Amino acid sequence: MQTTPKSRPTGVTIIGILTIIGGILMLGSGITLAAVAAVLPNLASMNDQFNRFESQIPSMIPVSYLGVASLSIGSVLIIIGIISLIVAYGLFKAKKWAWTINVALSIINIAIGVVSIITGNIGSIASIAISGIILYYLYRPHVKAYFGKAVQAKVATP
Repeated sequence: MQTTPKSRPTGVTIIGILTIIGGILMLGSGITLAAVAAVLPNLASMNDQFNRFESQIPSMIPVSYLGVASLSIGSVLIIIGIISLIVAYGLFKAKKWAWTINVALSIINIAIGVVSIITGNIGSIASIAISGIILYYLYRPHVKAYFGKAVQAKVATP
């Protein structure tokens, strides 16, 4: 049985709220991209109007591929949005798996940020800093105790 302190740490509440906001934004973006994927084939069928529109798009990607890409990315965003909302629930309910997922995601975000900086995106420094702060915070003793991850002190026996 998991024993947790009565009150949730403020930082966990903040991380949970930000996770909910991110999940909602991802769901909205995913639904929008999926809707765009449904509309793109109709645009392609309007040859005269679309040729004028297509000439303004400096791209060598056919419109049919844009529809597939939009649907694929939209589907992934919807799945990630749903997972984010589930993780937020776990944060609020002090579930051990929510702590583990947040630690793993923070480490992955730091690694992605480092690769992004190496490829020239200096703006990833902020992402690394935020993920580092979250990772540090999740390892604080009172936060680990809230999630039931506190280290048990060993009692010496004579």
